[in-house]
Amino acid sequence: MTTGTILLQATGGGGLMGFLPMILIIVVFYFFMIRPQMKKSKDHKKYIEALKVNDKVVTTAGIHGRIVELGDTSILLDVGSGVKIRFDKSSVSLDASKAANAQ
Repeated sequence: MTTGTILLQATGGGGLMGFLPMILIIVVFYFFMIRPQMKKSKDHKKYIEALKVNDKVVTTAGIHGRIVELGDTSILLDVGSGVKIRFDKSSVSLDASKAANAQ
C-alpha cells in the first residue's frame, strides 16, 4: 500500500463528510471563545461611555477611586486625602467596579 492509498482510506472518501469535523470545531470555537469575548468587549465599551463624575471605579491596576473629571480619553480619580491620579478610560475595570459599587 502506498501512502496516498492510506490517506484516501482515512478520509472516508472526501466530500462534505470529510470537512464536517473541521466545520464543527470552528462553530464550537466561535460560540465558546470568540462570541463571549466580543460581548464582554461591547459591554466594557458601553460602561466606559456611561461613566460620569462621582462614580466609584476600580482600575485594572487595582486602584480604587472616585471620578473627579472626565476627558475624551482620560479620567481624573480622587484616590483619597486629596490625591488625584489621571488614568486612561480604558484602564477602568468593568467587573471590579461593579463589585465595588455593589458593596
